[in-house]
Amino acid sequence: MQAGNVEIPDSEFTLRFSRSGGPGGQNVNKVSSRVQLRWNVSKSPSLPDALRQRFMTQFRARVSEEGELLLDCDETRSQHKNREICLQRLMEMLLAAQKPQKRRIATKPTKASKRRNQQQRIKHSQKKAGRRKVDWDE
Repeated sequence: MQAGNVEIPDSEFTLRFSRSGGPGGQNVNKVSSRVQLRWNVSKSPSLPDALRQRFMTQFRARVSEEGELLLDCDETRSQHKNREICLQRLMEMLLAAQKPQKRRIATKPTKASKRRNQQQRIKHSQKKAGRRKVDWDE
């Protein structure tokens, strides 16, 4: 599989097939169309270190503590299409990790926004002042 300038051999992937759940009647009970793709990101020799780090941080929710990525697909009734969808998802994830994040350029607030913020603070203060206990003795 090739994603951008990175090529990963199919031997690094472990594909498991099982029966998918949900509606589908006899087809669901007979055919193992669900695809589960496992790939050890942390031990992959075909991934550059910088890309590996970016991938691990960007997709940390999908990568296990052992550094293994797990993707499931049971969208279609075809095992072949589900396999293609899994590989396509992985390719999109790799392409997203290859793109460096844009650096945020710090900006100063405008005069109009400063004025609006001040007006909001004054209005809020007056609202709170109106709720205070009134001293009737004066």
